[in-house]
Amino acid sequence: MSWLYLLLAGFTEIGWPIGLKMAQSSESRVLGIVIAISFMMISGSLLWMAQKDIPMGTAYAVWTGIGAAGTFLVGVWFYGDPTSLMRYMGVLLIILGVALLKFAA
Repeated sequence: MSWLYLLLAGFTEIGWPIGLKMAQSSESRVLGIVIAISFMMISGSLLWMAQKDIPMGTAYAVWTGIGAAGTFLVGVWFYGDPTSLMRYMGVLLIILGVALLKFAA
């Protein structure tokens, strides 16, 4: 169950940078901040639950890896962030590192 909590924590980690991006617009500033804070709280709570059975360093690395890779992909797909082969390879390395940590634990 801890790994499920950790996966959910990683995916909800993607929500708060989206909220901060929304907050850049004056029309959605308050909503964006509320979304960011809400996702921070949810993600942090799930990480706390996951760390009951998963070593702290592993849990944190997986959590941030999922968040970083997911945020990159959301930025590219929905916000027109720049891409290149090297950027995709960097995200692939993050994903491979997360998978290695999972299988090594």
